[in-house]
Amino acid sequence: MSEQDTLTAYHEAGHAVIALMLGRSVHEVSILPGGKRLGYCEMRKGGRQPKDALEADLLILLAGMAAEAKVSGQYGLGGASQDLQMAEKLALSRAGNARQAQRLLERALDKVEHLMRDATTWSAVALIAEELLKSRFLSGRAARHFHEQAMARGKK
Repeated sequence: MSEQDTLTAYHEAGHAVIALMLGRSVHEVSILPGGKRLGYCEMRKGGRQPKDALEADLLILLAGMAAEAKVSGQYGLGGASQDLQMAEKLALSRAGNARQAQRLLERALDKVEHLMRDATTWSAVALIAEELLKSRFLSGRAARHFHEQAMARGKK
């Protein structure tokens, strides 16, 4: 198991946990490389719709980079480049100009980093990441199970 595998597992687990927290339906999570990606977190339509869907999308997109940075101590901009490009497009669609879009991205990153500092949230990320390192693939059902397990432990 390489350092890259570990960072990828935490990156994808970060996406999955924030998506689940926001009521999105996670279909599968993987650290099996393919194409230009080292892993993926696939979501499906359905689930609870957040009040602000664009903000939820931004948080989910930035969650992978934030989780990875919590482990490595730095942002892996190369590994998160596709997520960042999508987040920048979303922010620009709401903000209207580049400066406002940048501020929106900074606020969203602050928010997702705050979520990652929560012990229960981080426990869910770690559970999913560790399972990804063992099996390299998780169904959405398994990801939900680990998320719910961490949430239940956090309430005790």
